[in-house]
Amino acid sequence: MSAERTAGKSADSDPASLVAELLGTLVLVFFAVGSAVLAGEFIGSLGIALAFGFTLVALAYVLGPVSGAQLNPAVTLGMLLAGRMTPRAAVGYWVAQLVGAIVGAALLFLVAHQVPGLKTGEAFGSNGYGHRSAVGLTIAGSFVVEVMLAALLVFVYLSVTRKVTLGSLDGLPVGLTLAAVSLIGIPLTGASLNPARSIGPALFAGGDALIQLWLFVLAPLVGAAIAVLAHRFTHERPEAWFQDIPWLSEKLGRSGGSGGSRKAGKPGGADARASE
Repeated sequence: MSAERTAGKSADSDPASLVAELLGTLVLVFFAVGSAVLAGEFIGSLGIALAFGFTLVALAYVLGPVSGAQLNPAVTLGMLLAGRMTPRAAVGYWVAQLVGAIVGAALLFLVAHQVPGLKTGEAFGSNGYGHRSAVGLTIAGSFVVEVMLAALLVFVYLSVTRKVTLGSLDGLPVGLTLAAVSLIGIPLTGASLNPARSIGPALFAGGDALIQLWLFVLAPLVGAAIAVLAHRFTHERPEAWFQDIPWLSEKLGRSGGSGGSRKAGKPGGADARASE
């Protein structure tokens, strides 16, 4: 069975995929968020955005064939709603991503405290709105920004992957997308797009970073759902709507006419490939 089929169908029983998500999220938080915490004043927003993008490109090439290098609960939610993962697999990915983000933030916190005079309280690469936004963006504006930026990232993931894993050239578009949306979002909210990336640093920043954390968990997940809807109308895919929730998939398949679950039943569809 190919790596793609394994990651799409059996990630819930594949420890390699979960370890890849944990390590990948750890590395993303340590190095990418670390660029903001340790070197932000030297490299600026452009440098931080490139650090996020380049780190994801590297991880996508290394871990993409194993787990898809999602490293982001919003991306995993998009894969789940698109019918490419089982709920059990998605939960496993979410747990691995959160653990990786927290461990990565803890290691970064340890390093940051070795830098004389560096303050981490209520900062530490965390996201924020209002007085914690570089431009003072309001809570409503921040929510819309995070939804849109996350939607674009998830949309690209859904578009370049065949099921879950990333192919040989797929790491470049997802990495460039993360760099682009980070460049836009850093002055506005700090560019979350990723609940795990926000949760890890916020736990160590404390204060208002924790109070405002809810927005940077909820908004990317909303963006992921929007991306799935948009992708359905722009890319014809064989996966059924919510195929791992049978009653809902069947209902949507009947109401959708020739789309949805009927396509999933074709011999050449993703379900047939995944079961081989």
